[in-house]
Amino acid sequence: MVQGTGSNVGKSLIVAGLCRLFANRGLKVRPFKPQNMSNNAAVTADGGEIGRAQALQAMGCRERLSVHMNPVLLKPETDTGAQVIVQGKRFGTMRAREYGTQKATLLPKVLESFSEIESGANLVLVEGAGSPAEINLRAGDIANMGFAEAADLPVVLCGDIDRGGVIASLVGTHSVLENDERERIRAFFVNRFRGDTGLFTEGMRQIEARTGWSSLGVVPWFSDASKLPAEDALGLENGAGRGPVKIVVPVISRIANFDDLDPLRMEEGVTLELIQPGTPLPGDATLVLLPGSKSTVGDLAFFRSQGWDVDLKAHHRRGGHILGICGGYQMLGRTIADPEGIEGAPGTVEGLGYLDVETILTPEKSLVEAAGKHLLTGAEVSGYEIHIGRTSGPDCGRPMLHIREASGAPKLDGAVSGDGRVCGTYLHGLFTADSFRQAYLQGFGATSDLAYDVSIDAVLDDLASHLETSMDIARMLEIARAR
Repeated sequence: MVQGTGSNVGKSLIVAGLCRLFANRGLKVRPFKPQNMSNNAAVTADGGEIGRAQALQAMGCRERLSVHMNPVLLKPETDTGAQVIVQGKRFGTMRAREYGTQKATLLPKVLESFSEIESGANLVLVEGAGSPAEINLRAGDIANMGFAEAADLPVVLCGDIDRGGVIASLVGTHSVLENDERERIRAFFVNRFRGDTGLFTEGMRQIEARTGWSSLGVVPWFSDASKLPAEDALGLENGAGRGPVKIVVPVISRIANFDDLDPLRMEEGVTLELIQPGTPLPGDATLVLLPGSKSTVGDLAFFRSQGWDVDLKAHHRRGGHILGICGGYQMLGRTIADPEGIEGAPGTVEGLGYLDVETILTPEKSLVEAAGKHLLTGAEVSGYEIHIGRTSGPDCGRPMLHIREASGAPKLDGAVSGDGRVCGTYLHGLFTADSFRQAYLQGFGATSDLAYDVSIDAVLDDLASHLETSMDIARMLEIARAR
C-alpha cells in the first residue's frame, strides 16, 4: 500500500507508473483504492463508477475497469456533504459528520472488493487517501492505516519535496503514528525532486536515521505528468497549445468529469483557456464549453453569480459557438426541474435558454458506456454517460449524436440549436475519439494529427521507465512478497 504524507503528494501518479512497470514485467497487477473523493469519475464495464485515478491505474495495468478497484467513492455536492458511492452504486448522500460516524460500517464491503481484486492477481497496488498522519480521522478509518491493518498490508510512504518540508512531513508522520503503524511502514520515498537528486543524499540519511524506515529512493520531477488525466480539479491547467481555435471553459464550483478537456489540452491547434471565478469570459473565444457538474442547479446559480451569463450572451451575439456536456447541456436549456429535491429545495429554475429543451432531475442515475457517430460529420464517437435527469424538447429533434449503449440499445443523444451554433450532449469522453475530435476541430479551421490514447499509453511507459531508474523496485517487490 502506497500512503502519503498528505494529499496531492503524487500517490496516484506513482501507483499508475508502478502499475505499468510491473505489467511490463509480465505480472498480472491491479490497482485498488479503498476510499476516494473526487467528482471526476469513470464508468466501469460492470455498470458502476470509480475515481478517475483508478481508471488511469487500470490502464497502466492493461486491465478492464471494475467497481471493486475503488469500492467507496465520495462525490462532493456541497462544502459539507457528498454523495456516497459504494461498489459503483449510489449509497446515499451524507454530511461529513454523518459519514465520519458511518464509514466503519463500509469496511466489510471494502474488504469484499479487495478480495475480488486480489483474486488471480500477482500483485495489487493499493493507494491511500490523504495521510495516515491525520490521526483525528483514525477512528473507523478505511482509507489508510485502518484498511492496511484490516487487510494486513505492508505500507510504503510517499513524501513530496516540491512543496517543501519533506523531512518534517516524513519524520512528523512517524512521530504521530502508533508503534504498530510505524512498524507497518517498511520504507519511504521522496517524490518530485527538481535538479540533482544527489544533493538530497544527506536529507535521505537523516530521514532514515530518525524513522528507522529504509529508503526506496528519490523520484525526480516527471514533466510529462501534465499529459495524464488529472483527478482533482486543483490539478486543472490550461493547455500547452497556442493555436487559432480558442476554447474557453468556465471553471464552475462543482465541475465534474473534466477529463473531457484532456485531449483538447494536448492539441497544438487549440488554445484551451480555463476561466477561474472572478474572471470574465474572453471576448475572442471560438467556442465556450460548459463542462459537467455534480450539482447542476447550484452551478447554474454560481455561473450567473460570476456574470458569465452576460459574457455568454455577448459571445453568442458575436457569432460564437457553445457546447454543453452533461450538466453543461442541462444548463443550456430553458428550465431545470427538481421536483424531488435531489439537489436542494424542490422546484424549477430557469436555464440559460440557448436550447429549446427542458430537463427534469430524477433519482435514477444513467451509468453506461456508449459509442456511435456525430450526425453532422459522421465521425465515430465513444465515451460514457454518468448523469441524473431526462432532457426533452423541440431541439432534441436535431440530436447531436447517434449512439449505441453497451447493451446494444440505439438512441439519439443531445440537441442542436436551429442555427447550429449551440450543441449539447450527455456523452462524456467524446473528445478522446480521434476521428470525432479531428472532424469537430476541422469545423473551426484547425487540423489535428493527435492520437490521444496512443500518446497516453506512451506517457505511462515513460513514467514506468522513470520510476525504474529512480526507485528500488527490487526492495518494493520484497516488501510486497513479505505479506
